[in-house]
Amino acid sequence: MRFVTIFQMRALIIGGTRNLGPSIVQALLERGYDLTVFNRGLTTDDLPQQVLRVHGDRSEPSQLKTTLQAGDFELIVDTTLYNGAEAQAVVELFSGHVGCYIFLSTGQVYLVRVGLERPFKEQDYSGPVMPEPSRRNDSEYQNWLYGYEKRQAEDVFSSAWNESRFPCTSLRLPMVNSARDHYHRIYNYIRRIQDGGPILIPEGPGLPIRHVYGEDVVKAITRLPQSETGKGRAYNIGQDETVSIDDFLQLLATLLQKPLNILRVPRAKLERAGLLPQCSPFSGAWMSSLDNTLSKTELGIRYTPFHAYLEELVEFFARSAPQEIEGYGRRQDELILAAELVS
Repeated sequence: MRFVTIFQMRALIIGGTRNLGPSIVQALLERGYDLTVFNRGLTTDDLPQQVLRVHGDRSEPSQLKTTLQAGDFELIVDTTLYNGAEAQAVVELFSGHVGCYIFLSTGQVYLVRVGLERPFKEQDYSGPVMPEPSRRNDSEYQNWLYGYEKRQAEDVFSSAWNESRFPCTSLRLPMVNSARDHYHRIYNYIRRIQDGGPILIPEGPGLPIRHVYGEDVVKAITRLPQSETGKGRAYNIGQDETVSIDDFLQLLATLLQKPLNILRVPRAKLERAGLLPQCSPFSGAWMSSLDNTLSKTELGIRYTPFHAYLEELVEFFARSAPQEIEGYGRRQDELILAAELVS
């Protein structure tokens, strides 16, 4: 009798429980992967039972090493890597044990560069980086640090590819809009439009909105292992459209079938009151805008139109039970400030 061994591909997700994580898990299970998820186990999840959960602290390489006890991985998706030291640990641990490693990077690698124009292209990465800002402005410093340290991680992976062919692909993401966004950014706006009060946004045109739909990021992740294209490379992942804050809010109000009430306020006044970014999550000064041409031509990705995915998200939240979210917690203070300004 002849026996046939059926080989099942193995995949590891580092993170996996917030925002994109559950959608990545579901997509990989649908493609037949034997799936392991490694995280600290602090976030309650609803992942399928067939997923192997391994809990540990990724900053301790010995704990991350436990994921290799059952063998090598065809695919690793890393959603929670933030600096060069973590990247170096990954290279040392998984070299020779992974076929495709996908690192979720950020568009903020461009925001710490000097002298770039939007939308940012992959070739804009190299060049001078702005100096470290004062730590007295914690928000400015933390945003700079996030982009700076993600660059350090990308540089480690680039060197590892050049020196030993470590098979990493970096996906640079702008803000990710999804049903599971743990910052609740779009839901913040929905709650404000639904309550009928004014949405407070800073004076001026603001930065253009060129984000990405979470499901399109998942498509990019599932596409990469099927092709040799992309190893040792970095790609911008983002929607086609660039829209203003006004156009976004008007479309959202139209989908909700509610009137739109915008009140522009000097940014300094909103900052002194401690209302930003909660009162308008898309009005921050650290919001990237990415040219997605390379991902479309080399990876064949087609992005969901902005209006289409916004409609899907509105329908999702309409079907869901209302949530109490941190970003809406000072809504009454916003309304008091608005009343003072228009009186």
